Amino acid sequence: MTACARTLSELQHVVEIQAESTAGDGGGGQTDPWVSPVIVATVRARVEPLRGNERQHAMQIEATLTHRVTIRHRSDVTAKMRLEFDNRLLNIRAVIDVQERGRFLHLMCEEGVAT
Repeated sequence: MTACARTLSELQHVVEIQAESTAGDGGGGQTDPWVSPVIVATVRARVEPLRGNERQHAMQIEATLTHRVTIRHRSDVTAKMRLEFDNRLLNIRAVIDVQERGRFLHLMCEEGVAT
């Protein structure tokens, strides 16, 4: 069984793909783009934690966790988006077309760090 065929049966999680929204604040500026994100889609996925890391920043410890999220191929997913999974936010850092075949995407994500 190939890696892609095996992955198809393992899409056991549900994630929401979100994009930034753009709204004016009434004073010529814009509001925080993640206050009311645009829901692009809700899809089946495989979420795999990869690595955890801690660092000190501004006298506080910041923890990050990286994930590989596998979904069926979509042409509208970019590294400017994020995922919501189990009430957690995963910032997409890279979008990889698995084997360049247009069947699956690996979304390399980071949790715990603002976009």
